[in-house]
Parts: sequence; structure tokens; C-alpha cells
Amino acid sequence: MTVSIAEEHPLTADLSLLFERHTADMHADTPPESIHMMDKSALAAPGIRFFVLRDDGVPLAMGAYKRIDATHAEIKSMHVLTEARGRGLSKAMLEHLVAAARADGFTRLSLETGVQPTFVAARALYERAGFLDCPPFEGYGPDPNSVFMTKMLA
Repeated sequence: MTVSIAEEHPLTADLSLLFERHTADMHADTPPESIHMMDKSALAAPGIRFFVLRDDGVPLAMGAYKRIDATHAEIKSMHVLTEARGRGLSKAMLEHLVAAARADGFTRLSLETGVQPTFVAARALYERAGFLDCPPFEGYGPDPNSVFMTKMLA
């Protein structure tokens, strides 16, 4: 087993399963007006860094962050394939995103996630990593289906 995390282009052909599963999970129990995921084309935009976790070359997880301003970024589209969960890959990806954001000079990293049962494990992961609840930030408004979290990096 050789696990690696590297920056990649989101339109890479072998990432389609990750995006299909991520999209399905986001639509499973969240009302459409409360889904704030970015599709793979949007993740290819300037100001976004997109990373893939691979095990022996097989993509098992993805995560990205989007620049909000010079000091603040937002985690986007973090997902681990269901069959690869329970191995600490979400924690590894989150730690990688936090370290990369810090290295890029960001002093605050925020995220939006859901309140539905689908997101219980994700919220617990973010809390263990030091993310705290916060009000809606850049581009978001109050939403009963959303939880907003932030972490100071400096």
C-alpha cells in the first residue's frame, strides 16, 4: 500500500467515480437549494487548489480549497469513497488541506457542511481538527441545512 496526496487537475479521466459518488452523496438527503458543492469544471478555476489521495495509483479521495481573499480560504468538495472509509484517509486529506492552506499564507480556513445524518462523521472530523462553528461567510447566507465552521491557521 502506497498512499500519496498530490495536487491534480479535477478533469483527470480516472476521477469520475469520485465525482459521481460525491454528487450522489450531496443529493442523497439535502434539498437542492442547500447544495453548495462545486462540480469538477468549477474546481478547475483559478484560485482553487485540488488534491487527490491515491493508494497504489487508485484515486480514493479528493479535497480542494478556494481562495476567498488574501488570508481566508474555504474547503470544497472533500470526499472519500465509501469502500475506503475507516482507514484515516479523511483525516489525512484534511491535514493535507490545512497544511497546504497554511503554506499558501492563509490564516483562516472555513467550510460549509450539511446538518443531515450523511454529514455527522464529517462534522466530527472537522471538530476534532479544531474547526469551530461560525456564522455564514463569503457568499453564504443563513441556511437551516448548513453548518459553517472555521479554523484559524496562524
